[in-house]
Amino acid sequence: MLKKSFKFLGWTLCGILSFLVLYVISVYLISKITVNSNADLTKQRRSIPIYILSNGVHTDIVVPIKNEIKDWRNEIQFSQTQSKDSLANFVAFGWGDKGFYLDTPEWSDLKASTALKAAFGVSTSAMHTTFFKELKEGEDCKLIFISKENYQKLVAYISDSFSDPVHPQWIEGHSYGKKDAFYEAKGSYSLFYTCNTWANSALKAANQKASLWTVYDKGIFCHYQ
Repeated sequence: MLKKSFKFLGWTLCGILSFLVLYVISVYLISKITVNSNADLTKQRRSIPIYILSNGVHTDIVVPIKNEIKDWRNEIQFSQTQSKDSLANFVAFGWGDKGFYLDTPEWSDLKASTALKAAFGVSTSAMHTTFFKELKEGEDCKLIFISKENYQKLVAYISDSFSDPVHPQWIEGHSYGKKDAFYEAKGSYSLFYTCNTWANSALKAANQKASLWTVYDKGIFCHYQ
């Protein structure tokens, strides 16, 4: 009986290790495959600026606070931030696991239960929104100009990610700073669908260069060197 137990444990550990190795290799290789490599080639059609922004781990999609296509102030309200500053020109959207967002402001606050729920897709999600007056281009902040048609598709993708696309449900009492707010969102975070997968899918929806599939930010930014 003891021998069988050790044998079962050995096979289990071997299976877990094999899965992790395959997962890491797949993440690296598949993230290098570019889709929409010829996006918006006609320069005259690219009139709307958007940004992809990373904090080194998590990717946000940043769009104009308002233009002729969309006025985000109708759903994402300045009054729901601590500063209530209404002078922003851009708003960033970042989808993610609700437990990570609300209960883990620092890595030291991470609980095993939160990590396990996120990894296996059994928790809920939230949308983090942040207002900016301006952004500075750099390694972790890339400016892209897209067409009006593709921006409409991006707007539809972002809006549909909220639990209520028409009237986003504000998660009151939670923020990282003075110019951000959280809202209820659709879907579940997992090993195969992370915050960066969501951002990558946003670029796909807008017919922009993106990874075939990625779970980490470098899988997006490697296509924008």
